[in-house]
Amino acid sequence: MLDLDAERILAGLNPEQRAAVESTRGPLCILAGAGTGKTTTITRRIAWQVASGAFPPEQIIAVTFTDKAAGELRSRLRALGVERMRASTFHSAALALLRHFEGDPGRILGSKAPLLRRIGNSLPGAYRFRPAGDLATEIEWARNRRLTPETYLDALGDHEPPIPPDLSRRVFGEYERRKAAEGLLDFEDLLERAVRLLEESDEARAAVHNRWRAFTVDEYQDVNLLQQALLDLWLGDRDELCAVGDDYQAIYGFTGASAEWLLALPRRFPHAHVVRLERNYRSTPQVLELANRLVPRLGGSAKTLTPTLPDGAEPVVGPGLDVAAHVRELHAGGIPLEEMAVLVRTNARTSEFEEAFHETGIPFQGASLLARDAARQLLKALRSLRGPAAEIVRELAFRQGLLAEVPDKLGEREQTRQADLARLVRLAEEFDGDVGGFVALLHERFGESAGRGVHLLTLHRAKGLEWEAVLLPRVEEGELPIRRGAVEEERRLFYVGLTRAKRHLLVTWEGRPSRFLAELGVRAAAPPLPKRERAVLEQTPAVQALREWRLARARADEVPAYVVFNDRTLAELAARTPRTLAELAAVPGIGPAKLERYGPDLLAQLAAHAA
Repeated sequence: MLDLDAERILAGLNPEQRAAVESTRGPLCILAGAGTGKTTTITRRIAWQVASGAFPPEQIIAVTFTDKAAGELRSRLRALGVERMRASTFHSAALALLRHFEGDPGRILGSKAPLLRRIGNSLPGAYRFRPAGDLATEIEWARNRRLTPETYLDALGDHEPPIPPDLSRRVFGEYERRKAAEGLLDFEDLLERAVRLLEESDEARAAVHNRWRAFTVDEYQDVNLLQQALLDLWLGDRDELCAVGDDYQAIYGFTGASAEWLLALPRRFPHAHVVRLERNYRSTPQVLELANRLVPRLGGSAKTLTPTLPDGAEPVVGPGLDVAAHVRELHAGGIPLEEMAVLVRTNARTSEFEEAFHETGIPFQGASLLARDAARQLLKALRSLRGPAAEIVRELAFRQGLLAEVPDKLGEREQTRQADLARLVRLAEEFDGDVGGFVALLHERFGESAGRGVHLLTLHRAKGLEWEAVLLPRVEEGELPIRRGAVEEERRLFYVGLTRAKRHLLVTWEGRPSRFLAELGVRAAAPPLPKRERAVLEQTPAVQALREWRLARARADEVPAYVVFNDRTLAELAARTPRTLAELAAVPGIGPAKLERYGPDLLAQLAAHAA
């Protein structure tokens, strides 16, 4: 045994973790549930591989998906006394191989967006304004499946690109042409060229097999075909692979990732040792009990998280809950704002809470309206303009492709861009001032607090993170699951959101409750009025007047009438006749956003009818 502290390496491990750590040779599949000490387990295992003499550190490579995660692995291993082993991303490892065998591969694109924006300018009509991020995701979807512009259309199958397929192929081909002409490489090029190098060069393949003899792959549920092809070449005919992941957290299928590589490992290596980590060190029993209700529908390899922490507060679950008020209440109870997160399905929803938090004086950090495509392009165009904000912003928004009606099949980034453009137009119309004042207002209202305050993030960006309190608004049909999303993956995304919470969890909705709430056993609908009472109310002058008001607002807002309020909510309003915003907020079907948008106008209508 080498000179490492064996007692420290094995200290504090539970039986399942220790079984994984002591399995130093041969294929190992670690199915690690959320909050079960995955990073602790794999770093201790690598340290034990070195301490036990199974492998010298120079022959071990650990691969993960972000530089931050790779840095965390290196830091923990150094603390355990392990030096000179490689921990990096797939792309960094591929780049190192190319430099070693072929020299400098060329300039690497940090982002596809600048090049794709230039290409996008050549597209016809409204397609010209689609976010570069949507186009980049589509190219990555294709490249991660090892497709080319020539094979792209034949491989689409049921996949729907964010723009028509012929235009998408045109963008893909032009992107590859310009990239080659300018001597540029993207991250997929690094992997593809490393694959080709190892496929074609016996010398390179032999050198890799001699250098790296033991492999650990973290977050294995996020591996795609291109990465798996590279890993297969690294391995050759050997089986020294430790695959670590959680198929319940496989949420990147839209990029080409698949948990199937993880789940199929025992079939590929029938002698593989499979270890399940299910003891959760993050969340209270109450949080886990709620999250575990989704497990029967998550499929894959069964894992039920078991708590190790003492009891905590029951999750708060209900319609129309005030997220900002809940944040204030938690903060008053001693929880730092930085230990809270509001997690939403799309970036477009973050601006709703940016406004609410600004109005209530709650600092926030994370995604920002001003950092996204729509606002950035609009602010850039406004720099040289003077005049009334409402008129100018409306004209610019339509120039940038704002649609009067947004179809369901738009890509997520384009849906976000359309929502942002519409929000910017509404804000400009409400502002009733000049361009300069409007720009100042945007910076005041949407400028985030530098590095402090509540985290506003999408559910995808929250993966791998944790907070004392997690708030999940908008758990409703069309949002979670999102209209274009695969329901199975959307359910896993919801599970990821639930399992980010340590002690406090809030789940709420405003529209039609998500089907996932029923799967949790939550009675999602607000208690309706008795049928006979509602039928009588719906014929009263009060409800008729509310219907006329609703129709006028719907036409003004260019939305269907039911989006404003449904008939049941109108009947509830007529029955309760609220006179203040606080009373209005207590009516089923009226959440914070509708209270802000319609509250004063609605109260005026109710008061006028009462008079």
